[in-house]
Amino acid sequence: MNHPDYKLNLQSPGTPRGVSSVVGPNAVGASPGDKKSKNKSMRGKKKSIFETYMSKEDVSEGLKKGTLIQGVLRINPKKFHEAFIPSPDGDRDIFIDGVVARNRALNGDLVVVKLLPEDQWKPRITLSLPGVLGLQGVKPESNDKETEATNETDISEESCGHHLLQKSPKGWNGPDVIIEAQFDDSDSEDRHGNTSGLVDGMKKLSVCTPDKGKEDSSAPVMKDENTPKSQDTRALSEKSLQKSAKVVYILEKKHSRAATGILKLLADKNSDLFKKYALFSPSDHRVPRIYVPLKDCPQDFMTRPKDYANTLFICRIIDWKEDCNFALGQLAKSLGQAGEIEPETEGILTEYGVDFSDFSSEVLECLPQSLPWTIPPEEVGKRRDLRKDCIFTIDPSTARDLDDALSCRQLTDGTFEVGVHIADVSYFVPEGSSLDKVAAERATSVYLVQKVVPMLPRLLCEELCSLNPMTDKLTFSVIWKLTPEGKILEEWFGRTIIRSCTKLSYDHAQSMIENPTEKIPKEELPPISPEHSIEEVHQAVLNLHSIAKQLRRQRFVDGALRLDQLKLAFTLDHETGLPQGCHIYEYRDSNKLVEEFMLLANMAVAHKIFRTFPEQALLRRHPPPQTKMLSDLVEFCDQMGLPMDVSSAGALNKSLTNTFGDDKYSLARKEVLTNMYSRPMQMALYFCSGMLQDQAQFRHYALNVPLYTHFTSPIRRFADVIVHRLLAAALGYSEQPDVEPDALQKQADHCNDRRMASKRVQELSIGLFFSILVKESGPLESEAMVMGVLNQAFDVLVLRFGVQKRIYCNALALRSYHFQKVGKKPELTLVWEPDDLEEEPIQQVITIFSLVDVVLQAEATALKYSAILKRPGPEHSLGLEKESDEEPED
Repeated sequence: MNHPDYKLNLQSPGTPRGVSSVVGPNAVGASPGDKKSKNKSMRGKKKSIFETYMSKEDVSEGLKKGTLIQGVLRINPKKFHEAFIPSPDGDRDIFIDGVVARNRALNGDLVVVKLLPEDQWKPRITLSLPGVLGLQGVKPESNDKETEATNETDISEESCGHHLLQKSPKGWNGPDVIIEAQFDDSDSEDRHGNTSGLVDGMKKLSVCTPDKGKEDSSAPVMKDENTPKSQDTRALSEKSLQKSAKVVYILEKKHSRAATGILKLLADKNSDLFKKYALFSPSDHRVPRIYVPLKDCPQDFMTRPKDYANTLFICRIIDWKEDCNFALGQLAKSLGQAGEIEPETEGILTEYGVDFSDFSSEVLECLPQSLPWTIPPEEVGKRRDLRKDCIFTIDPSTARDLDDALSCRQLTDGTFEVGVHIADVSYFVPEGSSLDKVAAERATSVYLVQKVVPMLPRLLCEELCSLNPMTDKLTFSVIWKLTPEGKILEEWFGRTIIRSCTKLSYDHAQSMIENPTEKIPKEELPPISPEHSIEEVHQAVLNLHSIAKQLRRQRFVDGALRLDQLKLAFTLDHETGLPQGCHIYEYRDSNKLVEEFMLLANMAVAHKIFRTFPEQALLRRHPPPQTKMLSDLVEFCDQMGLPMDVSSAGALNKSLTNTFGDDKYSLARKEVLTNMYSRPMQMALYFCSGMLQDQAQFRHYALNVPLYTHFTSPIRRFADVIVHRLLAAALGYSEQPDVEPDALQKQADHCNDRRMASKRVQELSIGLFFSILVKESGPLESEAMVMGVLNQAFDVLVLRFGVQKRIYCNALALRSYHFQKVGKKPELTLVWEPDDLEEEPIQQVITIFSLVDVVLQAEATALKYSAILKRPGPEHSLGLEKESDEEPED
């Protein structure tokens, strides 16, 4: 992150943590040179490819003077030679053109750049069609109950205000014109060498007939109106120079320097290098190719290289010299076959630096040793005893780490006592202990499709801390006296003991909400403790639901924003672990009930800890969206006849909510626009209150509140553990925190980094399982809505699965196709080859928001699948919208 208000912490750009640096002259010899020079005798100093990094002193001075700029490097996953960092003024990103200018920095690294002279900046043209997006993988089901209204948990690190660069297809050595659009690297296919982004479509823009020899003299070949030189300007609205820069220093190597990929022999069998090194080719093209010593490779690799053509390895970069195109690395492990779940999953976890090792004996010794553990009597005396209250949990049916419980009791005056009770994890995690250190380092649990990598040992996650029913548990509670409308009359914070009476799933709670007057049969519900009745729990759920509806209504009246995107959930085969099916996760009233009270608790705790510790509060802010990208999107919507008000979060929410009807076409169009408006949104960030001078920057844009934090999930988020400790100190349970603001900010930054990595891993896990599902169960059919139209391709949101794909015209059985602008709207006319030669060709018009039928089908390459447009029937030949009463297949 680029935090201009934070103190600069210069770190050496040396060997990253966890990577051995023992390789030297005695280990593998001198670093191999680049391909062009590797056959030459290199006596004396080799010619440098990369610039030497500036000194720490010069970097620090340059940052102070403003001659240098720091920021997190983002590399375009579709075109790895293009990279960006955010501009400090919040305007256009700063462009870094090429691997040499990137100077050995990797995606996610915190870098320092120096602007190039203005005559070296590139003309930049902004696409007026924000729907022209890079391919994107499916989004994960969020594990957050308090979604902060934007579903910011679903916005990956590369989809926050980043731009895609493209070259014109003919004869340019570098991108002399930058076409700026949104990209997202969440397409899992990129892990296997498939760079099928915008660039692939652009290469094919000069000829509009399919390359199948099907030219028909009776139907003239229609070339695009846009020649390669002018094609972009006709679909674009603004041209200007984009600041360009080069990397001069790496402040922090945040990339793990680990990659998955395959081994190859070097191409030149006569070179000296051929006898010493193999070439490691990473699945992620943003990572450089790596020379690995042959002695690290399997013994028979040299003689039988084809046997390893489909074997995944993990390689770690250990050096990258100034005079070498490729990095130097060591093979860490052979994972197994590409395309299989466990090897691919281990590769994902390793690449993103997720610690999935077993907890050490030193860590486990911090846990209670005598089991079953019971609460010590002296601890009982220190807490408010709520064990007789009707308290229960509501979670996904498969959840085992139960962080939170709820209670609701109607008082004689018609008001309600409502409690949010959170597992008191900090009791079991002593500050400064080995357990504390490993939890701080992991910072978050990581949720994959098939398993969880926990932040804490399972004894804590699933037993001691988890609020399992009918057992005494230590909790931290927020209890309010509320009116039926949700107005807070009284508020209490404190340590408590609870005894949950039952473990409800969201389905159970939903059934209670939908059947308010009916008694739910006992066999349809989980066990309930004998001290409480089904009716008591049912009434408490109904009361909570009623108050939650009022809280939610008021939040949106007060200007909150929610951007829900489609999320996939899978059903897995119990024996093989393979996906059997998937469905869009439904967000229902029972989810909303829990969310409202988690948000309320988080906001209450934020105010409490900030009032008490104005310099040491760990809070969570959500910066406003990137203004230029947002204004481009508004202009696009105006062109499409959809006026949008983005003057505030609430105005945007109102526009998205009120613009559409309830018919299938309107709902699909809302999904597309919600997806588009998620793109300019920035990530929410943990921060230390003492490190930001301007309290206006504390605000949470989407929730539209001045203060917010995370308190409700300490089993799986370390930030919440820190907040629990701050709250305990604020209430006098413990001493005032002995931590400097800059040290707390470092912890906040680490939590941000790990949370971002966790979300990315979730996305890749879902992408992996969906790719396997397409392979095992496909082809899969679905309706889709067009999001963007190019000269010879168009992007769609596949509505049944929530994935975005690009469909290329030359992959379809077309006689011809033609691109034009109708007013400002781009339009592709497809002329299909008739099935029967005696029939007339069918014409199909593709424009933004067209509803089409697509088929997803697996390709030969592991984990790659493509979308193919289904041939329309005659009744849909010229329609821009397809209406149907049929539901998508299950």
